[in-house]
Amino acid sequence: MAPLIGIRREDINRWERRTPLIPNHIRELRERYGVDTLVQSSPLRVFSDEDYRLQGARVEEDISSAPVIFALKEIPPSLVAKDKVYAFFSHTAKGQPHNMPMLKRMMELGSTIIDYEMVADARGRRLLAFGNYAGQAGMIDTLWALGRRLLEEGLKTPFADLEPAHRYGSLVDAKEAVARVGWHIEHRGFPDGLAPLVVGFLGYGRTSGGAQEIFDLLPNEEVAPGDIGRLRDKVYSAHRLYKAVFKEEHMVTPRSAGQAFDLEDYYRNPGDYRPIVEDALPDLTVLVNGIFWTPHFPRFVTKAFLAGLFGPGETPTLRVIGDISCDINGAIEATVRPTDPEDPVFVYDPATDQAVPGFAGRGPVIMAVYNLPAELPLEASAYFSAALKEFVPAIARADFRAPFPEVELPDPIRRAIIVYRGEFTPAYPNLGPLVL
Repeated sequence: MAPLIGIRREDINRWERRTPLIPNHIRELRERYGVDTLVQSSPLRVFSDEDYRLQGARVEEDISSAPVIFALKEIPPSLVAKDKVYAFFSHTAKGQPHNMPMLKRMMELGSTIIDYEMVADARGRRLLAFGNYAGQAGMIDTLWALGRRLLEEGLKTPFADLEPAHRYGSLVDAKEAVARVGWHIEHRGFPDGLAPLVVGFLGYGRTSGGAQEIFDLLPNEEVAPGDIGRLRDKVYSAHRLYKAVFKEEHMVTPRSAGQAFDLEDYYRNPGDYRPIVEDALPDLTVLVNGIFWTPHFPRFVTKAFLAGLFGPGETPTLRVIGDISCDINGAIEATVRPTDPEDPVFVYDPATDQAVPGFAGRGPVIMAVYNLPAELPLEASAYFSAALKEFVPAIARADFRAPFPEVELPDPIRRAIIVYRGEFTPAYPNLGPLVL
């Protein structure tokens, strides 16, 4: 009998239109590996039911006959089925409280969880991710937010002509719109008082790289983070932007006087380093955050600093923080809540510690859309599916009734199994107390 997999429809919200496997790859899996696919019908998915049928998939409401179910986002506990293998972004590996009920239910029903976020090579590099598309959508939304904020101040700029990423028909359309903005900046410049317009990027991985790919459609000049404060003392242009990319050595410094920065030591002992991003923040117009963060690392923008920056006096240069990583109260402490594509921003008011709707106020605009790749569903799905399909045949053929040490799976997939037949795998023993 041919191995059978299922693709679950996404129901976390109306914005989630992505799919883990696109129709062309479903056909490839059938023709090359004999893997059949059941697709749950969806009115929202970027690929229609008919797209899947034309490539040989069976589209049905009930996909319970498939032993392995592929999805993207969290699954409501009430919809979890007994003895199934689920591959998705479970958002449980860090002990996220809001997903503990789902995790508990899956364990009670003897489920197996393969978490895409944990699929990595031997060096820890993630193999299944949307980071690049999160960065691109996040940068588009951030530039749009900048245009709206400046309009509130009475400053008309080309950024005001942009739309959020999800309003474009494709990524190509969005890039063309940003390029047109770049043409206007290069030929007409910014209003008086706005230059030098400096955008700082935290990080240099996939997420930051995607954001910079969009930013680089604009005329710009790169400066070292340490030189940002001296820009105003030099000859700068109102016909370009300035970009500063913050690596770890620009974000923290050793607490011990005379100690040199050491990257490996920083990741081993982050508490021995203090953050210094705030030193540059008063000279930035926009800050874009694209770093991976956990509570072990310092916060790079604190509420206390923003309270001082936006206190009485002149209006600060900083207008927008594009928090693409969107860790609530995390690296950007002012990210006090997530947003969605329909209402992607708020103003953080340091005086009240509140998220205020809109673009106006005594505080920075925060862009914190938690599922940014969903704003580019076509391109993001195709990219993710191309990576995932390489693992699907092995997952589809694996005997998940065997003891965990004996199940035949590629190492990246084995390392990503959080729960196996209702029990935590050896790599995730610390989650146990959180589901009691």
